[in-house]
Amino acid sequence: MEGFWYTEAEGGRRFLVKIAPGESLRRRLADWAGAAGVKRAVLVSAVGSLRDLEFRGIKTGAKLPLTPARLQVHKVEGPLELLALSGNVMPGAEGAPDCHLHVMASRASGEVVGGHLFDGTVFANCEIVLTEIVAEGVSRHTSATGGVETMFIPDRQP
Repeated sequence: MEGFWYTEAEGGRRFLVKIAPGESLRRRLADWAGAAGVKRAVLVSAVGSLRDLEFRGIKTGAKLPLTPARLQVHKVEGPLELLALSGNVMPGAEGAPDCHLHVMASRASGEVVGGHLFDGTVFANCEIVLTEIVAEGVSRHTSATGGVETMFIPDRQP
């Protein structure tokens, strides 16, 4: 089927991860995955609070491939309430764990911000539930079409 790729994955171990105040959310998660031997995982849930949040959105009217000129980077000092964190962990181009994360967080006013997470610093706490995925060969590569890092499924994609 053109334009659609898949592979069957099996569930692996399940983890509860807590990240302390002052730590980089993305870096700590990637470091933990490497230390725990987790090559692929999906985030099930996350709660907590963040500060110094940096994320991106896609500008209205953007075309593919995505380039820096077609993206809007946002930096929010916070603190912010972490409402949602979704994403996955896959081996990157060099084989190390790479976290592709999207975030939703709220300001004290109740305004919600979010997008593709570059990084954020844990404010009071961050509690994450992950499930390991067993799917050999699946990794992250830069997509020529999209212009961004994306999941690559071997033997199923051109």
